[in-house]
Amino acid sequence: MDVILRKYGNSTVAVIPPPVLRDIGIAAGQTMTLDTTADGKIILTRKHKYTLAELMAQCDLTAPRAPDPWDDAPPVGGEVL
Repeated sequence: MDVILRKYGNSTVAVIPPPVLRDIGIAAGQTMTLDTTADGKIILTRKHKYTLAELMAQCDLTAPRAPDPWDDAPPVGGEVL
């Protein structure tokens, strides 16, 4: 299937026909990630939405806590101590 690139403001767009969108299970307005390969191919994938459990699995819970500049900051207004 041929796709024609079109100018849209300062960008260039490729129109994806509805049957292709249905086949790959995506829709207008969905966030995608666009990458290219060394040989010029375009890779379009759904953007992954991480769950809290996935993000926590990447954390080292034994790592020391980073210093917080607010810990030692003196009061400067009407803060309740």
